[in-house]
Amino acid sequence: MASPILDRNLHIRAIDTFIDPTSPKARAIITHGHSDHARSGHGKVLATADTIAIMKVRYGEDCAGSFQAVGYGEVIDIDGVRISLHPAGHILGSAQVLIEAEGQRVVVTGDYKRHPDRTAQPFELVPCDLLVTEATFGLPVFQHPEPETEIARLFKSLVNSPDRTHVIGCYALGKAQRVISLLRVSGYDKPIYLHGAMVRLCELYEERGIPLGELRLATETPKAELEGAIVIAPPSAMKDRWSRRLSDPVLAFASGWMSIKQRARQSLVELPLVISDHVDWNELRQTIAETGAQTVWVTHGREDALVYYCRQQGLNAEPLNIQGFEDNGEEE
Repeated sequence: MASPILDRNLHIRAIDTFIDPTSPKARAIITHGHSDHARSGHGKVLATADTIAIMKVRYGEDCAGSFQAVGYGEVIDIDGVRISLHPAGHILGSAQVLIEAEGQRVVVTGDYKRHPDRTAQPFELVPCDLLVTEATFGLPVFQHPEPETEIARLFKSLVNSPDRTHVIGCYALGKAQRVISLLRVSGYDKPIYLHGAMVRLCELYEERGIPLGELRLATETPKAELEGAIVIAPPSAMKDRWSRRLSDPVLAFASGWMSIKQRARQSLVELPLVISDHVDWNELRQTIAETGAQTVWVTHGREDALVYYCRQQGLNAEPLNIQGFEDNGEEE
């Protein structure tokens, strides 16, 4: 089940270019800005303009030798290999990579989701012969609820505990901005308070045209003002002394992993919010079917169950097990 275009390390051999390499390479295509996909130290980087902006904020202006920004759908021909990027819906700027050469179409999804999200360009289905898909939530048990339902649960808790500060653990890139946007769409127009680690990336989203409403720095706010308020913080801050200054906090955590009750209990999460930036089991199966791919390579998570499912459908399927890719697809 080898591909004439792409090897199992996501290396496009004909043009010596890697997709989301886990170590510095001379040429790299980066699907999105999370650190398990976007590393510093590459020579030439091809990515969307949003991903490049994110990388520069996180790693510095000189985090790669050079950058080439590519618009969605724009085709770059490199020695007869056609490369184009297509929206993945995961976070701002995230992209699937379509490679066309030798009569074959190969799509590398990176991380992706299909649910509408104001903070990310909407997912685009790309037909292909070989699909390289993530499987972060590649088990039948993962069937994500509507995020609006989870936000309604948060609002109910705010009503029931009006004097307590609600601290929502969110990854700083993508999840924090999505949760803020979901709150705004649901009608929450009060200030939202941020841990300092969230500020620069929220500013970047607004610079890139994503409105987030009034945001304030939590550490500059009197404790009394935070009673009944919403604070967005990285998961690590929920467990350290930073959170102890808050008013009897309700600890919440927004993640697809919160559907596993044991994970919530281990993290001392009082209000688990099942809000995922990845496709669930049903969406994985839907995407595989709709692309028309006859060969599926599975990476980034629960490979075995999805590989088994694909083989049951008569497809050629293999796990990739790429070292260095985190199984949660988000940032710790």
